[in-house]
Amino acid sequence: MQGIYEPTYRVKKAWGISPRALKSHGITTVLADLDNTLVAWNKPEGGDDFFVWHEKLSDAKINLIVVSNNSTGRVKKAVKALGVPFESWSLKPLPRGIKKTLRDFNLSKEEVIMVGDQIMTDIVAANLAGVRSVLVKPLIETDGFPTRINRYFAKLVTKNKKENWEDDIVDPK
Repeated sequence: MQGIYEPTYRVKKAWGISPRALKSHGITTVLADLDNTLVAWNKPEGGDDFFVWHEKLSDAKINLIVVSNNSTGRVKKAVKALGVPFESWSLKPLPRGIKKTLRDFNLSKEEVIMVGDQIMTDIVAANLAGVRSVLVKPLIETDGFPTRINRYFAKLVTKNKKENWEDDIVDPK
């Protein structure tokens, strides 16, 4: 059984997750954290990699929905140019935001995957909600104060685990 702190996959960057791999796993919708997953936490708008990845997902008919603990205004500003739907104030690590998104968009757990850079919020929420997850490396090395606390505790729970970072979703051997 997968532990609460264990992601289904580990991929270096969100944009490394190919639509082909997602489709091969039956994924129709990507739920993604915002800060340090899609955009730098200290930058209010997304960068080129985010825009290009969104376009590739759209071309493959894979939806992207942001599930963030941030305020509505912060998330709206970051995704405005792309028109990406979002769930703000999601209260991760509680599964509330993910479950609400599943209900609101009439999605099954089997067709979604949660992508995020934090074990203590994104991965725990995904596991509690019963959906697959992808842990990605943070886009930048710095974090806001609450995230630094989360990363400290994440190091404690993963202290003796070997981390294999893939370029795309790869099933464990």
